[in-house]
Amino acid sequence: MAVGKEIKTKINSVQNTQKITSAMQMVAASKMRRTQNKMSEGKPYSERIRGVIGHLANSNPEYKHVYMQERDIKRVGFIVVSTDRGLCGGLNVNLFRTVVKSLAEWDAKGIQADLGLIGNKAGPFFRSVGANVKAVMNDVGEAPVLADLIGGVKVMLDAYEAGEIDRLFLASNEFVNTMTQAPTIRQLLPLDPDEGEAYKHRWDYIYEPDARQLIEGLVTRFIESQVYQAVIENGACEQAAKMIAMKNATENAEKLVDELQLIYNNARQAAITQEISEIVGGAAAV
Repeated sequence: MAVGKEIKTKINSVQNTQKITSAMQMVAASKMRRTQNKMSEGKPYSERIRGVIGHLANSNPEYKHVYMQERDIKRVGFIVVSTDRGLCGGLNVNLFRTVVKSLAEWDAKGIQADLGLIGNKAGPFFRSVGANVKAVMNDVGEAPVLADLIGGVKVMLDAYEAGEIDRLFLASNEFVNTMTQAPTIRQLLPLDPDEGEAYKHRWDYIYEPDARQLIEGLVTRFIESQVYQAVIENGACEQAAKMIAMKNATENAEKLVDELQLIYNNARQAAITQEISEIVGGAAAV
């Protein structure tokens, strides 16, 4: 029964794949919990420094940093955070689609864009669509280090300071919950005054030793912290998406095995029926 043997081989192959996807699902779940913990640990610092920057942007400090100055938009920049690896469903595709849509909207206004890319998946895609890539940070890994990101981020910051771009945006996936990861684009520069209730009043700090030195260091740390936190959060999104993708693959493999098993049983029954018919026919002929 050659057909039955072929089906049996396919069943064994699918079952082996199912074991792999099930193992990958458990690994992704474990990594997601670790990444979530790291994301939670970094949020207090990120939120606190965002609060300080919010007050600065709404106040009138004696020194106005270039990152706080509004200017006419002639060119924009995007820092896009992707994953290093695939097998995470539509996580990267959804983010890239959101960025491409935003690029098209700016292009419709006659404004071009420069891109700084983080993660292995972003480079090939945006080069394929003809985007102007200024910096690439590959192989970020599952435990990203801020020092590995600073170089590429600095390229975009230097471009902003030199007036080559007039807006800088950060595009990444936001971790809503295990089932939902939302592609998000938010403005990094110029520092956007927060209109929340906590920042509505106008007030300023007393600077020591001087406003210039403190604000320059603070706004740079702010940008770095926002990018780093986005990379960490995107990592949590990657593991969550990978866990769901592997869970779906495992369930699909189980359904396929059931279908193949039914086909195998039907083929086996048909072969047995044919053999019985041949024996009965032979006996009748004798």
